[in-house]
Amino acid sequence: MPPRINDDERLRRLEAVTDATLSRLDASDLLDELLDRVRDLLGVDTAAILLLDVHSQQLVATAAKGLEEEVRAGFRLAVGRGFAGRIAATRTAVRLTDVTPADVVNPILVDKGVRSLLGVPILAGRDLVGVLHVGTLSRREFGDDDVKLLELVADRAAVAGRIRSAKLDQAAALALQRSLLPARLPSAPGVELAARYVPGHATGIGGDWYDVFALPSGWLGVVIGDVSGHGLASAVVMGRIRSALRAYALICDDPAQALTLLDRKVQHFEAGSLTTALYAMISPGRERAVISTAGHLRPVLAAPDGPAGLADVPVDPPLGVVRPDRPRRSTVVPLAPGALLFCYTDGLVERRGEVIDIGLDRLVAIVRADAPEDVCATVMAEAADALPTDDVAVLAVRRHG
Repeated sequence: MPPRINDDERLRRLEAVTDATLSRLDASDLLDELLDRVRDLLGVDTAAILLLDVHSQQLVATAAKGLEEEVRAGFRLAVGRGFAGRIAATRTAVRLTDVTPADVVNPILVDKGVRSLLGVPILAGRDLVGVLHVGTLSRREFGDDDVKLLELVADRAAVAGRIRSAKLDQAAALALQRSLLPARLPSAPGVELAARYVPGHATGIGGDWYDVFALPSGWLGVVIGDVSGHGLASAVVMGRIRSALRAYALICDDPAQALTLLDRKVQHFEAGSLTTALYAMISPGRERAVISTAGHLRPVLAAPDGPAGLADVPVDPPLGVVRPDRPRRSTVVPLAPGALLFCYTDGLVERRGEVIDIGLDRLVAIVRADAPEDVCATVMAEAADALPTDDVAVLAVRRHG
């Protein structure tokens, strides 16, 4: 039976895990430091933190002391399985005085000779963040004071776990954004190009995208699209669709045909994802654009000697929507010298409590057949008061005069 903890010792333990210096540590360093301190304070041989992967609903070994192999091996287990899984499922502390192979799933615990275990859930409000457990190589009966201290450490670990997960998601989103959105638009003869992307989500990326690529035939491919939703999940779907459309563009001479193939791909592999896309092919002489739109808003066409207006292009159903067997359509749109084609996603023109026609009229009144960079800057400045409530992508293409 462990000795009863007096008030001075309890205060020392409390200060050890609430030390202000801990708040200045990086999330990963904080987890390691917490485990070092809890091993010392509780006099245990092992300590480990498993954080919840919300997508797979598995606990992943993230930090460990005395069980470092657990992290290096990438150990994970489903909620409900084994010792840690039981804690996660019940969200209560679990004490094992005599550990048997039937109690644990992780063979490393058995190989290490862990005899007794104490574990508590790591919670943030009502949300499960992970599990914290400690162990000894000799038999030990963990008391209520041990549980309370470990729960205190788990509270600190919850903050670090949330910070770590947020940073990982943000880093992944930024890496994905850099790989999917052109860092610099290509240089294409006969046209000037400019684009903007403003995320409407804290991760910095969503489902809106634009793309410009030269085709072997000399035609120029111009794409803008929008996958429903926000954040990393939408960006992943967007990346798949973008790559597929590039592949179809190489084998299709007609934008409608490429979008038809893309529609089949979305319905089969991205079921439940609502996606709009506009694909335009600009001729080698840049005198015309062949445009097909799958549920996407019509582009604005501005001529140097007249007012701007929405291009006369029919809008077919979005990608992934089950519809009667009706062929998609492509429309030839003449591009006069100096004309500008302005493509955009709905976040630019939609406002809560306002019909979209008002936003479209506002956009048409702004767009001019000027330098694409100036047009993008003007449009985004005019819309700045309402951004970013939704992802916004814009792409301007101007034929040389």
